[in-house]
Amino acid sequence: MASLTTISRTQPSAVTATCIATSQLVVQTGGKGFVDLTAEIERFVSESQAREGAVTLFIRHTSASLTIQENADPSVLTDLQTALARLAPDNAGWTHDMEGPDDMPAHVKTMLTSASVQIPVVNGTMVLGTWQAIYLVEHRARPHRREVVVQFIGAAK
Repeated sequence: MASLTTISRTQPSAVTATCIATSQLVVQTGGKGFVDLTAEIERFVSESQAREGAVTLFIRHTSASLTIQENADPSVLTDLQTALARLAPDNAGWTHDMEGPDDMPAHVKTMLTSASVQIPVVNGTMVLGTWQAIYLVEHRARPHRREVVVQFIGAAK
């Protein structure tokens, strides 16, 4: 027999959006791997005097991506890289290889993850879960200079 499911919800809060704050991060990656952006985005939210709304990140590339993932156990990131490598291996016979054998698999990995993420902001704080962090995922073997547009829309203090 299935267990009983319960759902509860707080009362909705409503504010008038009075603030749009935008910034651009420039991230120099070291090659394939995850770069934790959480602390930098928290600083942006604070400097924007955000009170309630949403912060959106958008990466301006097609061979790197953004994701929200666990930040407690580093082996999660290792396993995620392994999974992405299995789903889009460098040596799969890709036809697009003008920029190297890791370029087309990087495009596939970006398609499987995301070019943008959005996080609610409540009482001036991003409401990420306890074990969540925001990551830029570099899918190319060489270091790259990546640009991420960060924007808060909502009410300011």
